[in-house]
Amino acid sequence: MTLDNLDRKIVSALEADARISFAGLAEAVGLSKTPCWKRVKALEDAGIIRGYTTRLDPAKLGFGIEAFIQVSIDFELSEEFEEAVIRHPLIWRCHATTGEADYLLHVVTIDMAALDRMLREELSRLPGVRRTVTSMAMREIKGDISFAAATCHIQKR
Repeated sequence: MTLDNLDRKIVSALEADARISFAGLAEAVGLSKTPCWKRVKALEDAGIIRGYTTRLDPAKLGFGIEAFIQVSIDFELSEEFEEAVIRHPLIWRCHATTGEADYLLHVVTIDMAALDRMLREELSRLPGVRRTVTSMAMREIKGDISFAAATCHIQKR
């Protein structure tokens, strides 16, 4: 599915406020309610809109430490590693990567002691883990992204 200008407006409006009503969304993009709903449904069916979530502030929930961990593994255990990562509650995100490490994890813990325990007692024992390199997040510079804006930027080139 190729996004047209109206689809980009819809995606942009939903990125800004996923709780917007269909009436509000339709008004914001210049459509009536039913055609707007049909377009959103088509975007969902195409997998462009994968869901609607609530963004939480880890620090305000008691998770004072955010870390990014590069993990190198034995590839014959990659499937088991990925399954373990999916189940681990402190691993917020995991990406398979190129370069020196095989995976990049985004982890949250309550404090440094908890991060140390998680690294030594849990992460190091996941299937296939050979090496980890941890970087601490000092502060977030940019946390929100706009796929609609990125799409417009690419098309202008």
